[in-house]
Amino acid sequence: MTKAEKTVAIQTLTDKIASSKYFYITDCSSLPVKKVNALRRQCFEQGVQMQVVKNKVIKTALKWASEKTSQQYDELNEALHGASAIMFCETGNVPAKLIKEFRGVEGKKPLLKAAYIDSGIFLGDDSLDALTKIKSKKELLGEIVGLLQSPMQKLVSALQSGGNTIGGLLKTLEEREEA
Repeated sequence: MTKAEKTVAIQTLTDKIASSKYFYITDCSSLPVKKVNALRRQCFEQGVQMQVVKNKVIKTALKWASEKTSQQYDELNEALHGASAIMFCETGNVPAKLIKEFRGVEGKKPLLKAAYIDSGIFLGDDSLDALTKIKSKKELLGEIVGLLQSPMQKLVSALQSGGNTIGGLLKTLEEREEA
């Protein structure tokens, strides 16, 4: 790769990092090619862009992105050792769920090295469970709507059941008077 090509690659990665709210850095080394291809396929199907990148390129792109956006990515540098793949997505929890599902019961790879979630930095594979529980914007809006509808549904239900109870009570009293 020439110096000009390398600069273009770093600039492209910088732009992706600067414009992305969510990205994960993983370790897919020692996975057989067949499994890596399967992982790439699952990523594509779920709207996750995955690319294997050299750590030096990632470090430079993180530095340039920090200068460009005033976000601090310095903590992510400590996770950049060994082979690295970076995953970009539109929803914060999708790559975490994908990694966990891909591992299945026996698998230990891909390992989560770090994740950047809406200005929060998560380091290490032990934060994978917490990342799978992060709710997307759609899920949060659905919960809020459900919470807002709940009291109204209870009120309508109570009014409807109360009307039946009063009607039943009046009918019973009417039947007693006739007898």
